[in-house]
Amino acid sequence: MDFSLFVGKLESKHAHLSVDRATTTMRIAVLDAERGQCELVCQVLKSAGHSCSALVSGTELIAQTRRNSFDLLVMHWQTTDADPEQVMRAVREHLPANLPVLFITSRSCEDDIIAGLESGANDYIIKPIRRGELVARVQAMLRRAYPAQSAVEQIQFGNYVFEARTGRLTINGAPIDVTHKEFDLALLLFRNLGRPLSRAYILESVWARDVDVPSRTMDTHVSRVRSKLKLRPENGFKLAPVYSYGYRLEQMAS
Repeated sequence: MDFSLFVGKLESKHAHLSVDRATTTMRIAVLDAERGQCELVCQVLKSAGHSCSALVSGTELIAQTRRNSFDLLVMHWQTTDADPEQVMRAVREHLPANLPVLFITSRSCEDDIIAGLESGANDYIIKPIRRGELVARVQAMLRRAYPAQSAVEQIQFGNYVFEARTGRLTINGAPIDVTHKEFDLALLLFRNLGRPLSRAYILESVWARDVDVPSRTMDTHVSRVRSKLKLRPENGFKLAPVYSYGYRLEQMAS
């Protein structure tokens, strides 16, 4: 299937697709040596509500895993600059052990499929890629890897309870008056406790559909979230800037 046709049907065939960003937005790395196809896969996954990074070399992916966190990896098995099994070892070394990996192979070669699965990949898909199949496999893998984030209406972190469908947030049972963006930002921070989040990642995850968002807008929202949720060490959490990078929410030792 030609990739131009692959993407050309997105709006017409799947215009009914709606996405609850508070419950489904996940950070996905897509590795494919063919930049155009890599970006098109990203476009499909973004249309399903996810945040994607398009990477065209195994070396670039390995470097990214040392600086950024991802929730899922989609990887073309025939990479050009690095042995795919070496890339998989590096990914497993730097990213969480439960990170789901979907690999793409351009031919139904049993040896490639076996090598990919034995290297730690969770599933595979064979070109030509069909949009519906790609999205369905990715969603299924995310549900299995992160069950607490996919099928529940309430997501709890200590005394903080997020109701993803309604955008309601409570602390010790008391409701907190937050805007939609503040809710999304707070949930993003709690879902990534202890992990530094870059400004670019926060911007893409919370303001992905907005353009030309001033830098001070993010800082203002972070300040409001810190104040409204009382994210201070004496309350068990610390929301602090990471110099020249972004922000990190940490849970303090009791």
